[in-house]
Amino acid sequence: MTQDNWDAGHIPDQAGRTVIVTGANSGIGFETARTLAAKNARVILACRNRSKGREAAERIRNDLPHSDIRLLPLDLSSLDSIREFADRIKGDCDRLDLLINNAGVMIPPYGKTADGFELQMGANHFGHFALTGLLIEMIKATPGSRIVSVSSMAHKAGKIDFSDLHWTRRNYKPWQAYGDSKIANLYFIFSLADRLSASGSGVITAAAHPGWTATELQRNSGTVGFLNPLFAQGTEMGALPTLYAACSPDVKPKNYFGPRGWFEMRGYPKKVAPNKRSLDKETGNRLWKMSESLTGVSF
Repeated sequence: MTQDNWDAGHIPDQAGRTVIVTGANSGIGFETARTLAAKNARVILACRNRSKGREAAERIRNDLPHSDIRLLPLDLSSLDSIREFADRIKGDCDRLDLLINNAGVMIPPYGKTADGFELQMGANHFGHFALTGLLIEMIKATPGSRIVSVSSMAHKAGKIDFSDLHWTRRNYKPWQAYGDSKIANLYFIFSLADRLSASGSGVITAAAHPGWTATELQRNSGTVGFLNPLFAQGTEMGALPTLYAACSPDVKPKNYFGPRGWFEMRGYPKKVAPNKRSLDKETGNRLWKMSESLTGVSF
C-alpha cells in the first residue's frame, strides 16, 4: 500500500547510486533528476537538446552545489544516438541502479524518426525499448536496481494497429498515436517484468503516470494547455508517482502508480490500475518481438 501524502521527504539517501533520467531538461524529468540529486545520487541527464540540457544541469548545480550531475546527449528518435549513449554509459559507469524512461513526444504533427518510425511510437516506445535493451546487462549486474517507465492516462485510449504501426495508410490522429505509444510503454514494462522474473533476476520494473501536470510537453495540445490553470498540478507533485516507483521500498514488479486524486489527475501518489488491454500478454509479446526486429536490439 502506498503511504498517504508520500512525498520526496520519504526518499532514502541515494548516495552511491547511479541514475539515468531521460528527458531530464524540463517538466517532471527535470524535477525527478533534481530530487534524486538532492538525495545524493549520481544523476545522468539524458537529453536530446544540449543547450536545454546544459541549462537544466546548471540550475541543479546552482541549487545543489555538491550534486553529482552529468549531461549526456541522447536522441531517442535515433537508434545511432541511443547506441552511442549506451556505449558511453558502459564505458564510463561501473553500475546502473536506476533507469527512468521519462522522455516523451506528445501530439506533434506527423513525422518520422531517423529510422522511419512514426515519431511518437518511435521516441516514446522504440527508443526506450532499445535503450533499456542495450543497458539491461549492466542493470541486472547492479544489486537492487530498477527500471521505471513513465506512461500516461492516455494509455487508456491506446490500441496498437500492428498492420499500420507507422500510420502510412491511415489518416494521422496525433492523440491516438500518443495513446498507442503510452500503452506500448506498459506492454513493454509488463513484458520485461515477466522476462526478468523467468531469468531469475531481481530487477524491479514499474511504471507511473503524472496525472494532469503542466509541462512543456503540452505545447502542441491547445485545449489541454488552456485548461491547465484549472486542473493541472505542478511538476513537483507530478514527479511523485515516478519517484515513488523509483525509490519506495514496497514497489513490486509490474506496479503502476499515479496521483490519488479525482480521476487520477492530481494528488499524492498511489498504486493505480492500468486498463485491461495493457495486461494482455499476447499483444505484449507481439509488440516485444516486433520491437526487437525493428530496433535490432535483443534482450
